[in-house]
Amino acid sequence: MNRYSSLALTGCALISLLGVSACGGEPATPAPAPVSATAAAVFGGTDLAWIEITVAMDEQLLPLLDLAPTNSSGPAAKSLFAEVKALHEDELTNLRALHTEAGLPAENQHKGMPMPGMVTPEQVAEAAPLKGAEFDTFVAEKLKAHFDQGVNLAGSEGKAGVEPRTRALAEKVISSRRTYLARLGEIS
Repeated sequence: MNRYSSLALTGCALISLLGVSACGGEPATPAPAPVSATAAAVFGGTDLAWIEITVAMDEQLLPLLDLAPTNSSGPAAKSLFAEVKALHEDELTNLRALHTEAGLPAENQHKGMPMPGMVTPEQVAEAAPLKGAEFDTFVAEKLKAHFDQGVNLAGSEGKAGVEPRTRALAEKVISSRRTYLARLGEIS
């Protein structure tokens, strides 16, 4: 079994541990510094799976948030969605650096994987014609699922991950997701 086959099995095992059936902070908290290419690191299977899954989840959320400036109902929702988008863009910078350092393949095997919290292109298409409160409610529902799953996955990384910067990023993910879960009520 090669490294990437092992990674795929580890990712499926991680998802299984979280009870997922499908396998096919503070808002202003700064993200950790980008990973140095010269830093020596040892990534375990959980680290590798968490990085790939979280990259896929964050990347697939952004197109939904891109609709907010024109589709959202008002300043509070637009502001919250903009904060969430900026947070995920910052996370992606750090996740992609870890991804590169870990030597993961360019093609993310978790992209498009049907799982809780993963925003799909179909959901983005469904949201595109929605306006105002209807759009805000739709996005809030997707964000809740995304945040809940992010906390679950990052919790698994915290328990079983071995690479210190990856574990630290997972802790920040838990904190930020919990913060934004609490703030979703601001727009309902």
